[in-house]
Amino acid sequence: MNYCFFIAVLVLVFSATAFPADVANYEKRVRSARAGVQDLLSNVASEEAGEEPAQPTAAVFSGVRELIPTREQIDGTDVPIETNNQWFADRLRAAEIEKDLTKRAEILNEIDERLAALLVRLEELDQASAAQRAKDEDKQKLAEILNRPEYQKPVVEKEESESLMAKWIREFLQWLEGWLPKMGGAPASSGLGGAVTVVQYALIGLIILLLGFLVYKLAPLFVPRFKRKAKAEQEDRVILGERIDDNLSSADLFSDAERLAREGNLRGAIRKGYIALLCELSDRKIIGLARHKTNRDYLRDVRARREMYEGMSGLTGAFERHWYGSQDAEAVDWEEFRRRCGETIKAI
Repeated sequence: MNYCFFIAVLVLVFSATAFPADVANYEKRVRSARAGVQDLLSNVASEEAGEEPAQPTAAVFSGVRELIPTREQIDGTDVPIETNNQWFADRLRAAEIEKDLTKRAEILNEIDERLAALLVRLEELDQASAAQRAKDEDKQKLAEILNRPEYQKPVVEKEESESLMAKWIREFLQWLEGWLPKMGGAPASSGLGGAVTVVQYALIGLIILLLGFLVYKLAPLFVPRFKRKAKAEQEDRVILGERIDDNLSSADLFSDAERLAREGNLRGAIRKGYIALLCELSDRKIIGLARHKTNRDYLRDVRARREMYEGMSGLTGAFERHWYGSQDAEAVDWEEFRRRCGETIKAI
């Protein structure tokens, strides 16, 4: 019997209870939990084939459950994170008591996809924390360098230390004041002198805001890079835990699937073809892509379209069997999958 999974569980659970959990430790436990779920899917496949599972199913369920508590606090960020993984305990229990192997595989696939989405978010959080730490270190080093005596600015008169921008602002205000009506002749005793000054500064502020608004609106007409900025800032799509470049079309993804099939990676070709199908449906405004959605979520999105739901359901089942299950993919499986993809798209 292979005890590697159970030893890893004991080490991770001990480290989580002996020390405060941080993002890295939490991410490791989520990865181990996902590996355990995939072991359970392999056990389902073995039982369907009438074979003895490689690891005891009950023991694997127990080990996976210990990895992710229902609630815990994750340190290592600016603000501690309170996790709520009640869904994990509930769905794992539902899979454990389910006697129908097909339904158990569906529940385990759902858990696996949600854990994959959680890992994507944890990787983004870890990358953001690392970038912030590097930025803070760079700021500290720069401050230390600038505090050296050779970088200290000599003391100069106020007129000489005026920056170019401050000089422009002062000259602009002087020019603007020349165009405003002279209303300062009211006697100071009347109390109007202060009011007139307030009105003048209010007019100056309104004119500055108007000029800024005009620059904001007209800049894209004269500087093309402002037009490209919005497009450049678009994030890559995340579909079923896989990052897809924003400039890739569904046709590009189908081409990648064909290439994988020619190379003999039929299992990867089916997954890539399924993702390409989801991109095509998104381009046609039939479904909305989201990094937290599972393949079952996308299938529910097309439930109202009877003309394509049946085909989409069959493709989703084939994807689950060959990607999450242990069923090997043959050339005929890929050809059938590709044919049904085309029929589903034509049915739109």
